[in-house]
Amino acid sequence: MTAQARLTTSRRALILWWAATAFASIAATLMIAAPAQAAVPAPALDAAFQSFQRASASNDTATIEAVAEQFARLSAADPADPVLLAYGGAAIAMRANTTALPWRKLSFADEGLAQVDKALTMLNAGHDTPLHRGIAASLDTRFVAATTFLRMPAMLNRHARGARLLDEVLKSPLFAGAPVGFRAAVWMRAADEATKDKRNDEARQWLNLVAASGASQAASAQAKLKELAP
Repeated sequence: MTAQARLTTSRRALILWWAATAFASIAATLMIAAPAQAAVPAPALDAAFQSFQRASASNDTATIEAVAEQFARLSAADPADPVLLAYGGAAIAMRANTTALPWRKLSFADEGLAQVDKALTMLNAGHDTPLHRGIAASLDTRFVAATTFLRMPAMLNRHARGARLLDEVLKSPLFAGAPVGFRAAVWMRAADEATKDKRNDEARQWLNLVAASGASQAASAQAKLKELAP
């Protein structure tokens, strides 16, 4: 092979290498930036989210265990979905309320929190688009994480991060475009936290937003407004 031929071959190899590298880089960027798409059938998701709300409100052992299993299956079917992973982790953490054994409580809490933490690390710009129930995946994941952390006992040192996440959701430019039911749930959580800290004026502001929203939580907000000390 002549020197010129070797040079031509080397140039071709270099061009092919550059093209392959550039394509891989572009593909990776698109994967990061692309909006997440739901891979699980909507009816199964709706049923799971409804079960989660019932479990969260009732603290019933059978309901909590059932919803933890539901989200475990859904997340396994779509492991790239941070929302499903976060809800699954939250459900596992709720299982700490289903046992009287301290070591089991801690085990459930640790496992659930680790899963929620993982879901948070998965978030990227592509998750700022609606995924489930018309809610941006980044908002949904952060809110369920905030709620989970704020419910943890003080010894686990999660309250401060939960408060920061809740504040991020409230201040997000995506929040105003979220469904009213989601916004009302966030306002209710903010009101509950303000009430716990005896910031009653702030709690009233959040509750008034819920009461005026027309969301299903409006009646509950009105009842809480009556209970607040002047």
